[in-house]
Amino acid sequence: MPNRRNLYFYHKPDPEMKETVAPLYELAKRYDYQLEKDYRNANIIVSVGDDDTFLQAVRNTGFRDDCLYFGISTSGKRSMYCDFHSNDHSAIIEAMTNDNLEVRRYPTVNVTIDGETSFQCLNEFSVRSSIIRTFVMDVFIDQLHFETFRGNGLLVSTPTGSTGYNKSLSGSIVDPLLPCLQVSEIASLNNNEYRTLGSPFILGGNRKLTLKVVQDGNDYPIMGMDNEALSIQHVENIEVQLSDKHIKTLKLKDNSFWEKVKRNFL
Repeated sequence: MPNRRNLYFYHKPDPEMKETVAPLYELAKRYDYQLEKDYRNANIIVSVGDDDTFLQAVRNTGFRDDCLYFGISTSGKRSMYCDFHSNDHSAIIEAMTNDNLEVRRYPTVNVTIDGETSFQCLNEFSVRSSIIRTFVMDVFIDQLHFETFRGNGLLVSTPTGSTGYNKSLSGSIVDPLLPCLQVSEIASLNNNEYRTLGSPFILGGNRKLTLKVVQDGNDYPIMGMDNEALSIQHVENIEVQLSDKHIKTLKLKDNSFWEKVKRNFL
């Protein structure tokens, strides 16, 4: 942290947000941080907004693993990625000056479409039908044909993403210290003719998940990359693996992942 003095603030460009972040800019200058207009010159990227803003900040700055990401909330409460509130300047100053911050590394997912298009996700990747019709995919774990899925789609989440969309699908909350992927079904079809596992399952960090789309009218599946959507025509093969790249975040030492889970859900 002492050797990182180049800050880039990521936030919405509207007038109301500019008014909100103005004191944060002044605070950074007061403590001799260099404000950068180009994120590529920064070694600390500060997201100001909510968890969605944090995810956008990571994506739109290229999932950099050579800098630190820092989340500040404007919603009035701390969230899974935001340890501070924009109005609580004293808490930010105290954490910075009293060495109450630590770096935590969050795993990311690497997704490859038909061996050509590749992208990363911090929370989750999802693939869903774009039409009102059952989506059919052959699911492979490494080289093993595991099942033929029929339903609305599948969600693959990281441990940190397990508290989001995955949780709403009755998936497990996973400790970020475990390098793994969780696969959850979205409205699977199970009857006397068709059968899926019917429950989320967790894959070790070295496993590769392959989804082969059965071309049966679903020519434009909707693929979710965290909080953004992507539509590619005639998708046939989707490979999902845990990436060797981690996102480094600045967090309060006394605000662990499980403390956040307790605060947000209990």
